[in-house]
Amino acid sequence: METPADKKPRWLIRHQSEAPTVPCPCGSSTRILTRADGQTAVNLHVTHIRDSRLHYHKNCTEVYYILEGHGKMELDGQTVDVRPGTVVFIPAGTRHRGYGDFKTIVVGAPAFDPTDEYFD
Repeated sequence: METPADKKPRWLIRHQSEAPTVPCPCGSSTRILTRADGQTAVNLHVTHIRDSRLHYHKNCTEVYYILEGHGKMELDGQTVDVRPGTVVFIPAGTRHRGYGDFKTIVVGAPAFDPTDEYFD
């Protein structure tokens, strides 16, 4: 009989220092919570953006929360300034890129899938 101690927990606890940092079209991304963790609901990345490539996702909606630095976000051809404390909501299908030098939390729903990243 399976006991609670035998069951895999439904939650995940991970410190940022335990997560891989990988190069990405936006700069570098520390992927703290990913699809590879066995869930598809959301991802949470801490991304350092310098000069990202214009791209979009057909399925994933993203929310950026700017932690530090300053820069600009281009969203469907419009450019806005971003600084610490700024939230940027990016619905699926929105062409976007960031440039400048800033660090952001990126929450994506459903969780980021590399096959759902498109470049013009």
